[in-house]
Amino acid sequence: MKSEFKTESLRSKKQRAKKILALLHDLYPDATCTLDYETTVQLLVAVILSAQCTDERVNKVTPALFARFPDAVSLANADLAELENLVRSTGFYRNKAKNIQATCQILAKEYNGQVPQTMPELLKLHGVARKTANVVLAHAYGINAGVTVDTHVKRLSRRLGLTETTDVKKIEKDLMGLIPQPEWENFSIRLIYHGRAVCNAKKPDCSNCDIVQLCPQFI
Repeated sequence: MKSEFKTESLRSKKQRAKKILALLHDLYPDATCTLDYETTVQLLVAVILSAQCTDERVNKVTPALFARFPDAVSLANADLAELENLVRSTGFYRNKAKNIQATCQILAKEYNGQVPQTMPELLKLHGVARKTANVVLAHAYGINAGVTVDTHVKRLSRRLGLTETTDVKKIEKDLMGLIPQPEWENFSIRLIYHGRAVCNAKKPDCSNCDIVQLCPQFI
């Protein structure tokens, strides 16, 4: 990172972050969650499955999964071996199936089969960390409780000089301090789109990047 960005003031960084947000909005105006779901429970399950797996792969798995087990009660009572087989191709399938069933058992018993609407309640569910909770709260309930930090957001926020840490909780805190709260999820999801389309992990396409003028790695 260039020296002028290392000494960048918080005010200047906030202004740059807002400019990045505006450019990303123009680039990806229709950006939204790319997981397929019909209910909040299905969204929660899909996000749990997306851990260390692409949304594309999850979307190939969930039609059969949700046709067989469409809600929290049916997932809570599912045969675990059958559940494992249905989610096998998403990776770490035993742990994911176990967490999905345990979470749905809690939903069925304590929340009448519905997904709670607060961060503390969501974090008590199996297989749910802040990333999952942020996605569910934002897309199911319109609640911006934090910034979703996946591998793309982690990589791009560091490349863009918006954080210097590799700790996802600290990255989220840094981004929450730079981006207006109503835009937290919008910023995250558009950064994900940009990471997929342009700023990939191995070879970022800087020559075709529309936010490159705001990137310390390039200037």
